[in-house]
Formats: sequence, C-alpha cells, structure tokens
Amino acid sequence: MKAGIFKMNLQEIIGQVKEKTASFNAGDYGGFLAVQVTLKDLDEVFYVEIKNGKLSVEPFAYNDRQANLIISSANFIKLINKKLNSVVAFTTGKLKIEGDIGKASELANLFKGKE
Repeated sequence: MKAGIFKMNLQEIIGQVKEKTASFNAGDYGGFLAVQVTLKDLDEVFYVEIKNGKLSVEPFAYNDRQANLIISSANFIKLINKKLNSVVAFTTGKLKIEGDIGKASELANLFKGKE
C-alpha cells in the first residue's frame, strides 16, 4: 500500500456510501436496483438496493443481484469521491463488472449527485 493512504474497513466504507447517497431521493428513482460491491483486497462484500422507493446499503452478499462490481477498497473510495471516473476505472481494469452494466452505471450515478 502506498504511504499516506488510509485503509478503511468494511463498516467505514459502508458509512461513506451512506453519507454519499444521503441526499438521493430513492422515491424519485422509479425502479429496482440491486448491485453488490466486492472489495477484492478486503475479501468483503456489501450491496446497494433501491426497492419500493427506499435505498438500502447492507454488509451482505446479494444473491439475486443485477450486477456485481469488483474493485479494490482504495479505488472504490476514489470512485465515490469523484477522484476516479467509473468509465476509466472499467477500461483500465481497476473495476470489473459482472452482470448488467447498465445497472452498474446507475449505481455510479448515485455518487455523482446533483450537478
């Protein structure tokens, strides 16, 4: 690990995700989203779900997920803090996506916030 990079645990990362999505109005989403995030360096998973107008972020595997993002914890933190572009991460191999790429993009849009 590079000097100066603080390594977060799963609960801290989930806290960051909840903080970053707090202003998102899931009631306006109008659909269903179930995306698992696999943090390969921590060997941990969590999921983000939007269902019935409610956004949930939980530290569990999601067996019926629409997509699975596979990424290091450091790159995931960069992604949600807008320090790493999701398209660049995907094309350079820092982010792998299993399943529906469109749903993975929808998740990435949650972190963009209102422009």
